[in-house]
Amino acid sequence: MHLFQYEGRIVRVVDADGRAFTGIPVSFPAEYGLHEFDREEESLRLNDYQLFESDIAQIRELPGFALLRATETWQRAGAYDVCIRAMAGTHPVPLRQAFDERDAPDTKYVVVTDEGLPIATARMVPLGEGRVRIDRVAVLPEYRRQGIGTMVVSECEAWAEALGCSKAVVECPESEAGFYEQMIYEPCGEAADGESPRHVRMEKDL
Repeated sequence: MHLFQYEGRIVRVVDADGRAFTGIPVSFPAEYGLHEFDREEESLRLNDYQLFESDIAQIRELPGFALLRATETWQRAGAYDVCIRAMAGTHPVPLRQAFDERDAPDTKYVVVTDEGLPIATARMVPLGEGRVRIDRVAVLPEYRRQGIGTMVVSECEAWAEALGCSKAVVECPESEAGFYEQMIYEPCGEAADGESPRHVRMEKDL
């Protein structure tokens, strides 16, 4: 399958169980698989997942996709656009309540575009002491269940680590905790009361 040809490109992988993974992979030779996992096969590390050649049912490059660390006004506008459209179909809120004081010109966002149009985003909020909170993770409905949310969170983690952070924090509805558990986040403390739906705080070492 020559998995090394996909390194550095945005791809979508579907495994034998039908699960979809989207992101920029790092490839490993069969020798690495034998030494580390006792499986003499080429493999890809995609976000937090190690996918071996025999696990992969389908892989294709997504040349129209781009993964951006928003540093310009038009990129931040893409983040806002996705948040508004994604929330409109799930948790409708007035426009004024959709943003807060942390949505500032120097706030960091990750944005995914498809043919130049924004389809997914997440926000990074510094908490001090080497910690960063990842929130506002949003994917447009037609792009969900394709591994794009995982790609966005992973890119936030990589950016935060490059900025010197050592821990990522998320606060999510309890119904979404499984998503973050798959990305090696662990619950820390009790779920917060007074919120609907009930939320839980989770952390991950970077």
